[in-house]
Amino acid sequence: MTNDIFIANDNIITSLGFTTEENFLKLKNAESGIKKHQNPSIFSEPFCASLVDSNILQNKFEQLVNRVDFTRLEKLFILSINDAMKNSHADLKDKKTLLILSTTKGNIDLLEPEKKDQFPAKRVYLAEMAKVIGQYFGAANTPLVLSNACISGALAIVIGARMIRSGQYENVVVSGGDIVSEFTLSGFQSLMAISSNPCKPYDAKRDGITLGEGCGTVILTSNIENLNGAEKIKVLGGVSSNDANHISGPSRTGEGLNIAIEKALQESKIDAKDVDYISAHGTATVYNDEMEAKAFTTMNLNDVPLNSLKGYWGHTLGAAGVIESIAAIHSMRENMLMPSLGFEEIGVTQPVNIIKKTESKTLNNCLKTASGFGGCNAAVVFSKN
Repeated sequence: MTNDIFIANDNIITSLGFTTEENFLKLKNAESGIKKHQNPSIFSEPFCASLVDSNILQNKFEQLVNRVDFTRLEKLFILSINDAMKNSHADLKDKKTLLILSTTKGNIDLLEPEKKDQFPAKRVYLAEMAKVIGQYFGAANTPLVLSNACISGALAIVIGARMIRSGQYENVVVSGGDIVSEFTLSGFQSLMAISSNPCKPYDAKRDGITLGEGCGTVILTSNIENLNGAEKIKVLGGVSSNDANHISGPSRTGEGLNIAIEKALQESKIDAKDVDYISAHGTATVYNDEMEAKAFTTMNLNDVPLNSLKGYWGHTLGAAGVIESIAAIHSMRENMLMPSLGFEEIGVTQPVNIIKKTESKTLNNCLKTASGFGGCNAAVVFSKN
């Protein structure tokens, strides 16, 4: 046992596949899961999104579970957690292991009229959803739900690492998930934040986000024996902050993200010059990308290679911080930088170093950032040192 927090295992489920390996291979091939969809149950007009294939989801779930009393999101969580746990020594039935679920909306689709009678009304509550998932796995501890806008996934990793470091648990299973529903799509449409085309983070022609759905699970552990021979990747540090600027608009100065990055680097005991790669939030909205560029420049990180993975998966909300962290971890293991898909011409005022093509580079330290509604920000540092 050590004071270090290691990444033991992981899984990603998105439109690009149902395992981390499937997803990462398609990222390396610069394949996007964003497509134009026509689904009147979600939106009356065609829309761009990254959606998990419903038929494959159902087939895989039926192979695992012979039950029909789970929602679409619960199925994603169960499949993802199950896959991540397969080759792990961590056991949710053990009091030393905690399950943290991160989500922004949970089973919000159950509020739709045609679904109201399919499940008990209380299933829309996040705590009830977590209880159902915990019971499926026979969890010894009550699952913790973390819902803090679009930093939920990254913040769940920060909180999980803190709980292990404080001695409360040996392992924490962090799983983040959200689906694209009528509620989420219409909500962002009402803010005029949705692009009619695949999103283009940091690009001069960016005009809004593309929503995505999916689930990601990462297992954190302090027990080095749980790594099964995998390369040691540590969670060095992580911090959250709030710029208290606006309910939906980020600080124009990037001050809140500055604080999160500065404190995360301090906690990790590294300097800006030690950061080899930034996995940024990069939603492709005008204000978010500009704010991030200002924050990175203020923190002397503008020369560090940077990408947003939203062009591959869309914005997966409560899953984003988890699946993007997993992708960053595998980038570190393969010493590979992948392009920020959709980016062509710099569209922010600061000279940040957007990755344009796949290239090899030794990656020892990675900074993952996230920002969200309400002015929340998070920064996590992963390291091979």
